[in-house]
Amino acid sequence: MESREERKKRLREKLAESIDYATEKTDEEIQEMIDDMLTKESKVAPLGLIQREQLRRELFHAIRKLDVLQDLVDDPHITEIMINGPEHIFIEKEGRLYRSELRFESQEQLHNVIQQIVADCNRVVNEASPIVDARLRGGARVNVVLNPVALNGPIVTIRRFPDKPIMMEDLIAYGSLTREVSEWLRKLVQAKYNIMISGGTGSGKTTFLNALSYYIPVEERIITIEDSAELQILGLPNLVRMEKRNANVEGCSEIGIRDLIKTSLRMRPDRIIVGEVRGGEAFDMMQCLNTGHDGSMSTGHANSAADMLSRLENMIMMGMDIPLAAIRQQIASGVDLIVHLGRLRDRSRKVLEIAEVLGYEEDKIALKTLFQFTETGEDTEGRVVGVLQKKGELSYVDKLQAAGLW
Repeated sequence: MESREERKKRLREKLAESIDYATEKTDEEIQEMIDDMLTKESKVAPLGLIQREQLRRELFHAIRKLDVLQDLVDDPHITEIMINGPEHIFIEKEGRLYRSELRFESQEQLHNVIQQIVADCNRVVNEASPIVDARLRGGARVNVVLNPVALNGPIVTIRRFPDKPIMMEDLIAYGSLTREVSEWLRKLVQAKYNIMISGGTGSGKTTFLNALSYYIPVEERIITIEDSAELQILGLPNLVRMEKRNANVEGCSEIGIRDLIKTSLRMRPDRIIVGEVRGGEAFDMMQCLNTGHDGSMSTGHANSAADMLSRLENMIMMGMDIPLAAIRQQIASGVDLIVHLGRLRDRSRKVLEIAEVLGYEEDKIALKTLFQFTETGEDTEGRVVGVLQKKGELSYVDKLQAAGLW
């Protein structure tokens, strides 16, 4: 007797054969074809109402969506989807990892979904170029690694962002920071302090940057530059969004983050927001911060606020061959504030440190901690309890004074 999976596979292949790909069909037309097919199928082998609806949805997802992944992508509670080959799918839900019961029927089926994802972003991934970063139409970030690099591949990692952007009020409710600190940051953003947001993978850097952007005055012209478009900035009418383009087999040359930063300077920006600096583009970002584009912001991977400065030094060295002293002077002059985020053992994301860059003194960048998270214990449910304590006063208040906020 034919199993459910065998039946689904047979119907999917039959549906694919019946579609004329030379003629573009709407979703409604595809749904009608599926309904006709299931009506004929039920005459041969009866289908219950629930079984019919499930098959209908799965067949549509296989043709027009992301096949077995679509239900996971649509689940608002899932933040990460990890595919380790066709048979092993893991998800992160509410901060914890689970193994999904879903699986791809074959490696070919998984390959088809991968090609659909990268094609939508005008990118290419194959054995000659086995690593690619892409995004889904809803904004979710996608990383793909194929054979021969991935020995148990194909490997796909999808980081899903909330359908509704997380606001600062949400972060306060989650305990990521206090209302007093958020109001203090609001003034600094409005006064055009240059802010770097640091943290490890999954610490919430992009989310926090997005929340901070809501403090930007609506009359300003903002340019965002990202490797893969993830920011969900709303409420700014004069917003320009740019995304890196990779080279492809069609002869299109790469347009990198550095190219986008350089061209953004000719677009009359009030502020430039770079989603993440991870290489030589850090030099160009520092140039923006030192050439009158105050209020600009970016994120970077680091283990502390002090480590973010070291990372910036190393990244600038990757982009330019200039003396370390000159690099440190550029950073000290350009960056005003570093907000460091972390993910604690209970999976919560918090602001762990806020530090002010004081300047370049005695061959090093001086840093002053203004706020620091101090853990005080755990509650009865195992959640980390602590306080974001004030450790010092802001030294440079000239921008606050100029903005009339001091």
